[in-house]
Amino acid sequence: MTSVDHRSAEEIGRTATGPRPVPELGAQKAAADLSHVDTVLSNGLRLLAVRKPTVPLVELRLRIPFGGTAPLHAATAEVLAETMLTGTARRDRIEIDTELALIGGELDTVVDPERLTISGNGLATGLPTLLDVLADALTGASYVDDEVARESARLVERLAVSRTQPRVIAREALLRHVYGDHPATREVPQAADVEQVTPEAVRALHTAAVLPRGSVLVIVGDIDPERIAADVERVLGGWSSDASAVVMPGLPEVTGGDLLLVPRAGAVQSQIRLIAQSLPRTDPRYAALQLANMTYGGYFSSRLVENIREDKGYTYSAHSGFEFTGTTATVGVDADTANEVTAAALLETRYELGRLAVVPPTAEEVESVRQYAVGSLLTATSSQAGLASQLAALTAAGLGVEWLAEHPRRVAAVTVEEVAQAALDFFAPARFTGVVVGDAETLAPQLTALGGVTVGEPGK
Repeated sequence: MTSVDHRSAEEIGRTATGPRPVPELGAQKAAADLSHVDTVLSNGLRLLAVRKPTVPLVELRLRIPFGGTAPLHAATAEVLAETMLTGTARRDRIEIDTELALIGGELDTVVDPERLTISGNGLATGLPTLLDVLADALTGASYVDDEVARESARLVERLAVSRTQPRVIAREALLRHVYGDHPATREVPQAADVEQVTPEAVRALHTAAVLPRGSVLVIVGDIDPERIAADVERVLGGWSSDASAVVMPGLPEVTGGDLLLVPRAGAVQSQIRLIAQSLPRTDPRYAALQLANMTYGGYFSSRLVENIREDKGYTYSAHSGFEFTGTTATVGVDADTANEVTAAALLETRYELGRLAVVPPTAEEVESVRQYAVGSLLTATSSQAGLASQLAALTAAGLGVEWLAEHPRRVAAVTVEEVAQAALDFFAPARFTGVVVGDAETLAPQLTALGGVTVGEPGK
């Protein structure tokens, strides 16, 4: 074949009279009717089982509130998550891995200051095995001394690497700037604390904190929800306690104020992180605020991205988005920049915040982000894994399938005026605070000249 036999992309996109018009967007499809059961079992565990038979698989998400204020809680919780599936009274590590492999499945654990999450998947026909292994870990995890020591040593090595990463440094600096010593700031434990964790402490934490009451189990897949509810009640019936899982203390409200320049000597890039108080998903204004956020920086064609990436080339990636913690929410803005353009990027980031508030989104902008918001939600929940993760996140606010099914209609009903009001109320620059992490000697003169930036002490 020669080039004569093919048309270029430019030729395909044009007609004899000019550029080929982009087709109109199709009609918005309604969310699927998801057959489900949402109930609380006798042990206090909330079960949300959803039928989605697209493939003969099943996805599982167990979220256990896991708050704690003890000095070594974060380190002990991290070790617990690393070793929970390394053996039980009935199965050693190899037996656990073998049984899961036979059903094409896996189980993984991860912990943060708010929750312990166990995620799993496998063949739908293997769900009884998946649940049995899960129940065994919940009620009989052994935390053998050698396994705890081995995983703790690996964790120390990973933490040492993680704490050198600019994004981790910026995240911790931001959390400490806005929340002080709140437990939420301990997302990455100190390696020295991990070295102090004993197997006895891990076993004690499991007994005291791995509890069903107040926890949520989400199961999505090729299942019969009614039958699964009975199966889970039977298999997890032995996991019980009169106590409730420990909820992390509520976050203090974020108030606007100066940004903190966090010194990182010798850094050639800077991390800009802004944050403001926002609205939870349960608030009637959330849909309007969601569209305002997307207009500002929530997708690739947003105002912020067009300005500091596409137009000025200050950053490869700029983004704004929500973070939900319990029943509260914040909106954050992040961008990484070279030192020489950090001050200019911050100036334009603030400018776009102000512009969103006083030059509200147009009808065209609102319609564009509306289509994107609904489309991205439907895409994200089209797979079993995506739907399970989305529902697990919603359960933290007491929501479920109904909220998810109705949200596209809420977004469709939002008016341009409501989006403009949300932008004015929640995206005014004065509502934001945050940090800039970078080489203070290079950055301080220009950033302090902008105003609203204070310089922190090295090592703080």
